[in-house]
Amino acid sequence: MAWIVLVFAAIMEVVWAISLKYSEGFTKLWPSVSFFVSAWISFACLSYALKTIPMGNAYAVWTGFGAVGITIAGIILFNESISMTRVICILLIVVGIIGLKLSSN
Repeated sequence: MAWIVLVFAAIMEVVWAISLKYSEGFTKLWPSVSFFVSAWISFACLSYALKTIPMGNAYAVWTGFGAVGITIAGIILFNESISMTRVICILLIVVGIIGLKLSSN
């Protein structure tokens, strides 16, 4: 269950990062509200997952999954560049996340 909550925390990390971009420096109300709500949910879920998942693994998975999600969202939503180097780096992060999951108790 903790791993499912951790993945949800990472999804909320992607949501708060996108909301932060759309808030334009907290000048737009609803993206700002979305940021604060999703950030709180993300940290609360991470805190819950840390009860059973080792801290290093949980934090690495949370940030890694978030980084991959935010990178993909940036490419899709904000027309950020995509290159073979970026794709390879994203794949390396995913391999690292899988390795951490497999190495945890």
